[in-house]
Amino acid sequence: MPRTVVLLSQRLGPVLPAAALPALRVAELVWADETVPDSLVALAGAQRLTGWVAYTPLTGAAPEVLLTYDRESPLVAGAGAVIEVPEPAGSALLDAVAVMDRLRSPGGCPWDAEQTHTSLLQYLIEECYELHQAVEDVDRPALREELGDVLLQVLFHARVAAEGAVAPFESAAGVDLQRFGIDEVAADLVCKLLERHPHVFGSADGPAEQIHTASDQELRWDELKRAEKCRESSVDGVALGQPAAALAAKLVSRARKAGLPGELATVGDELFDLVAMAKLAGEDPEQRLRAAARRFEAAVRAAEGAARADGRDPHSLTADDWRRYWP
Repeated sequence: MPRTVVLLSQRLGPVLPAAALPALRVAELVWADETVPDSLVALAGAQRLTGWVAYTPLTGAAPEVLLTYDRESPLVAGAGAVIEVPEPAGSALLDAVAVMDRLRSPGGCPWDAEQTHTSLLQYLIEECYELHQAVEDVDRPALREELGDVLLQVLFHARVAAEGAVAPFESAAGVDLQRFGIDEVAADLVCKLLERHPHVFGSADGPAEQIHTASDQELRWDELKRAEKCRESSVDGVALGQPAAALAAKLVSRARKAGLPGELATVGDELFDLVAMAKLAGEDPEQRLRAAARRFEAAVRAAEGAARADGRDPHSLTADDWRRYWP
């Protein structure tokens, strides 16, 4: 008995794959188990199968089709052919959105339901730093996990915005308080990427531009961004909340791109001037300082470990003890 099972996608809902149409056309009987919604049963002209135990296949060579969302069903294992709904790359993101919606909905998680844009900021910053460390440590499993944690923050903020929550923006003059959600966030990102890469996607004004090097693209990106944001200063848009060394380096970089002479990139402050000189020399001062801090951390741990190996309490070391055990 030639039975074809059409395995539907929980993520994509009542979508029949085109590959199933030939089997549906010639089938003498189309079944749909209890996982399939009534609307799809009606559209497919199927009969409801209330349980696989009660299923009695047609005799002879009559073709039939079974529609199901349950890939664990015994009827799937015994099928002559299984046709699945093809899911595009990124389909698992729909699961993440659904989980976030459930957490924020009535009957979900009380803690998640209480969060606001403001209360979530500490976690956004923390997760970004943990992702940064995973890259520094060349820890691929941690990289995968931390990317998910950063994605969670994006989904969280988008869900809060979709609910119409406006704090802390309600008191800011001229702020658009219209609701938006993850779809609007993703759509805006797509538009931005298309507009910032005319050499790849072309533009309404004509064929794609010719960009051959990464440095050329960086310059073109800055031009497009400056025009898009209507910026009056070369340092407009620099995030002032970032760590001080990174902030100083970014300001110097922006001003340098605008033609500022190198000798004017110092302000008479020793720390700032050190950062500025490092940036002008092509270094990343934030990364350099972080690397030095990580080396210092390792030295502290090594000294404490050496003291512990000698039976000493690493929390009670004198200055001379530190000098003795310092690597």
